[in-house]
Amino acid sequence: MNFASRMSLLGTESAFDVLVKARALEATGKDVIHLEIGEPDFDTPAHIVEAGQKALADGHTHYGPPAGLPDLREAIANDVAKSRNISVHPDQVVVTPGAKPIMFFTILALAEEGSEVIYPNPGFPIYESVIKFAGAKAVPAPLIEDKGFTLDVSQLADLVTEKTRLIIVNSPQNPTGGIVPLDDLEVIAEIALKYDIPVLADEIYSRMLYDDAFASISAFEGLADKLIILDGFSKTYAMTGWRLGYGVMPRETALQVARLVVNSNSCTAAFTQMAGIAALIGPQDAVTTMMEEFRKRREVFHAGLNAIDEITCRLPGGAFYLFPNITALARPAQEVADYLLEEGGVASLSGTGFGKYGEGYLRFSYANSLENIEEALRRIESSFGKLQE
Repeated sequence: MNFASRMSLLGTESAFDVLVKARALEATGKDVIHLEIGEPDFDTPAHIVEAGQKALADGHTHYGPPAGLPDLREAIANDVAKSRNISVHPDQVVVTPGAKPIMFFTILALAEEGSEVIYPNPGFPIYESVIKFAGAKAVPAPLIEDKGFTLDVSQLADLVTEKTRLIIVNSPQNPTGGIVPLDDLEVIAEIALKYDIPVLADEIYSRMLYDDAFASISAFEGLADKLIILDGFSKTYAMTGWRLGYGVMPRETALQVARLVVNSNSCTAAFTQMAGIAALIGPQDAVTTMMEEFRKRREVFHAGLNAIDEITCRLPGGAFYLFPNITALARPAQEVADYLLEEGGVASLSGTGFGKYGEGYLRFSYANSLENIEEALRRIESSFGKLQE
């Protein structure tokens, strides 16, 4: 077949590529510790599963409104209004099968040939991929390790041109676990308002913080008609396979995004949405328990990595990732990640899978047991020692 030239502009998500390689090695008998995939290793809370099962039994197996079931949109509007202390109407909510469609549809709706989009780098790889797919220029805003992996807002305005159509902000952040401080969010908001640029706030890890309270760019006045908030259920409620996400945006933007839903996937599965209602209005104990376990793993993994001579690693403030600096090895990050997998049996991601400014780093997900994390640390130290020989 002769594929459209734009297909060459689409990238991939390296976590899934590495997962495939790791599974192939396991099929040959090699033991692999999985620290590559960004997926909580917890079961979906029982009351959410029960709600999904009941929805199936009750016949919620048919088409629904493209923007989502009214009851779920209302529940999301209430939850977002409470967590961000803003006013949200259900008409501003669009429900999608996973949160990725919100970033995909937002970029498609706003960016086009000749336009530009500013995005964090290293950052979630789908940002850059879809920006290019839309025909726009992807303009990276480097994240600075010494600033806790947040961007240098003093230089952000220099990236803005008359062609800028969107600024993407992600906090807490993938792959670094960094958090954008409230003062920096205020500067970003001021720039967006000054130059009349919409903002896509990827807040999928909004409930996954360890010390600081969650800060959203939605807190700043005047930004409401330019802001798209992306969030979902996958991370917070261990519902990755349920495929349930949403965006909160101005009504006119919601109408455009809903049109893209109609033209792509029609709607999100109804029984999944019923489970989402149970997640939001039901008990939150499982979320607290999961985060307490992630905190323990973070502390053990962070201390263990910093005890290895060739590694320095910052303590992440959110999400469940560590992004250690491995420049002391003086080897490309992809080479190191490949060696760790093939020789050490530890699946990780090269920082370059998250953009050019990820060179010199690896990403480890600590969505695995403490026992496996401790074994992974032994393997990493041994593998790095062999690389230095």
